[in-house]
Amino acid sequence: MKIELEGTLITMMPENDRERQELNQLWTVIIGCVSEGKKLVPVGQYLPGIKEAATFNIE
Repeated sequence: MKIELEGTLITMMPENDRERQELNQLWTVIIGCVSEGKKLVPVGQYLPGIKEAATFNIE
């Protein structure tokens, strides 16, 4: 997955079919959060080379 940051915009570009499906799932969750007044909140830390996953909770 290619991720680009430009100011306050984040663009995610899937690079294969699996990533397209996963991005579609993420899109659906995020749209649901917006319509329900929820937000994604980071949990713990993302440390490249140490903790390779970024985790978020829906509140």
